[in-house]
Amino acid sequence: MSGWFAEDAGVRYDESTGDEFEPATIEATVDFLEPLARGGALELAVGTGRIAVPLATRGIRVAGIDYAPPMIEQLRRKTDAVEAVIGDMTTTQVEGTFSLVYLVFNSINNVTTQEGQTAVFANAAAHLEPGGCFVVEVGTRPATPLSVFDLSDTHVGVDEYDALTQRLVSHHFSLRDGVWHRAAGEFRAVSPPELDLMARLAGMKLRERWADWARPPFTAESRKHVSVWEKTA
Repeated sequence: MSGWFAEDAGVRYDESTGDEFEPATIEATVDFLEPLARGGALELAVGTGRIAVPLATRGIRVAGIDYAPPMIEQLRRKTDAVEAVIGDMTTTQVEGTFSLVYLVFNSINNVTTQEGQTAVFANAAAHLEPGGCFVVEVGTRPATPLSVFDLSDTHVGVDEYDALTQRLVSHHFSLRDGVWHRAAGEFRAVSPPELDLMARLAGMKLRERWADWARPPFTAESRKHVSVWEKTA
């Protein structure tokens, strides 16, 4: 395997830095999700368990789906409390239903077609019990064709965005062991109204939307949103 999900991808992911990996951010995320997860939680794109593992330590039944075996391997080394399944989150099913399905850290953008993203919502809804919630954390679309989203001594991140096609390419330049490494990932950026329509097609309605896990209001200036849709059908 190469690119994002090479054999050492799980290890490299757990060595990542940035706000999303700060203990305070992880705690705020789990604090938000826990009350919604009393009937169990399913994480789509569970990765190495950045959120699933601390959520499970609070006594929540947690399952996860991810299509990258190196990430799941790293998760299984940490705990056997999370039922981890290798598969595509657009179609893969796990047994049972949950009161919460969630998808964090821009992972909806990993699905690069509108049809695929719509299928993610349908699959989430299929796993929810009536009244259950689907939570998505995702950045807002870039305002310019090129934008720097991270700049440090060890990492430079540049987004390349085509508003016509919604194609988003994130370029990463990372300093590891004294050597700069370049990687790029292709994504599909998506707006809140488009996500709301996908939810409606899957039998869910918007319950709340915030600018981050601490629940500040979502505005036109917000750089990301945390949205909660409730299953109604």
